[in-house]
Amino acid sequence: AVIVINSGFSSEPSNKRVRSLAKVSSLVNLISPSKNGAVRRFGQTIQSMSSRDTKSPGMSLKAGSKASGPTPTKRRNSTLWSETLDVHQKSTFSTKEIKRQEAIYELYRGEQDLIEDLQLARKAYHDPMLKLSIMTEEELAHIFGDLDAYIPLHEELLVKLTEGTGSDGTVAQIGQIVIDWLPRLNAYKNYCSNQLAAKALLDQKKQDRRVQDFLQRCLESPFSRKLDLWSFLDIPRSRLVKYPLLLREILRHTPPDHPDVTSLETAITIIQEILSDINVRKGESECQYYIDKLEFLDDKQRDPLIDKCKTLLCHGELRNKSGSRLHVFLFSELLVLTRPVTRNERSCFQVYRQPIPVRDLAMEDLQDGEIRMGGSFRGAFTNGEKAKNVFRVSSLDPSHGQTHTLHVSDVYHKQQWLNCLRTAMSQQQGAPARVQRGETIPAKSHSSVSSTTAQSVSDQCQDREQNTCESTDHRCIKNCF
Repeated sequence: AVIVINSGFSSEPSNKRVRSLAKVSSLVNLISPSKNGAVRRFGQTIQSMSSRDTKSPGMSLKAGSKASGPTPTKRRNSTLWSETLDVHQKSTFSTKEIKRQEAIYELYRGEQDLIEDLQLARKAYHDPMLKLSIMTEEELAHIFGDLDAYIPLHEELLVKLTEGTGSDGTVAQIGQIVIDWLPRLNAYKNYCSNQLAAKALLDQKKQDRRVQDFLQRCLESPFSRKLDLWSFLDIPRSRLVKYPLLLREILRHTPPDHPDVTSLETAITIIQEILSDINVRKGESECQYYIDKLEFLDDKQRDPLIDKCKTLLCHGELRNKSGSRLHVFLFSELLVLTRPVTRNERSCFQVYRQPIPVRDLAMEDLQDGEIRMGGSFRGAFTNGEKAKNVFRVSSLDPSHGQTHTLHVSDVYHKQQWLNCLRTAMSQQQGAPARVQRGETIPAKSHSSVSSTTAQSVSDQCQDREQNTCESTDHRCIKNCF
């Protein structure tokens, strides 16, 4: 999946008028109960779980429990599985078994939290905005997706885990339960594929004063836990990436001779394949999203290879030798330099010069101080000063005759670009990337980019705030799963 250019993953606008909590409460009171029976029943189940914090999974899922209000508590319960036992019960389990049950309980509690958040996104954001005509039904459907369909999906896992819980509060075997349930996660393919477009629409709607005011009031309310709307909408994706980690943790505390070992290994393989498929679908969708935003000055500028591009390897803001801002896209087949423009309140990217096929691409890593830039990079260095973090790309096709000297914000992001370029060139040219003099990056890059899974060359980068590599100048592709 491709990291979004925008720094739109930040919190909701904070410079808005502060409304009293009384008004926020009245906003929540506008929320009407869901008409979906499955959602309504599950809401009751979750509330009953929250109110019986000292019980294990098998003891806490009771039918017919009454739901409390639609707003979850400000602080979530952090009870451990071992804390649900009395002293005598705890003494009957080995340390390893307690750790195993703690890992299983963490999976269970995570499902509870996810369902609460999905319900909250619907009841505290979607429904009131629709009722107050803050957004249209079509806009809300585009931003929220089919959230109601995912709530019963996770309810099913909770029910299965509860049924598999013994009288002593332990889950003897979880492997087969997970194997049978994991294929249901394929339902998230469309949701994850639509995230980039959904985020772009949400950012656009935030320019509306009514939307700003509504979201700010929600952010200030206790139920939000200081999370903005997009944080709630992105929770399903962040939950998906945790499943392999959770299953590995359970496996790590499972004895080698336990019948769950083989099942858990199979489950880990299944979830990895599912996430890989979702990631490919998401990558292709985001690649097409940016292709659709390209604006060509004439038909000759539109290289036929653009229609073959299925992967966006790297993109972000760079500066050319004269100091002009460019937004550069490295697709699997083409390197495209653009200028960000706005047309009828719609942001797009006007293609600058002819796109360069990756098969004809050459790059040169320029050493710090090797060249003097002709313009000023907004205070980074004065006119004619020796430049740092610069590289050059050019076309080996004489008919193109293009050479571009590009400046990156720092050495880390320069290396990201060089790694991406080298990998793309190697794949397209069928040989080690053609690198001109001055190349200093080791022949073996730190990580590779897969043309089928859009795997990041920056896998070492930490997952920061909605899975972005934060920088004003650069965004590299990253495998979200």
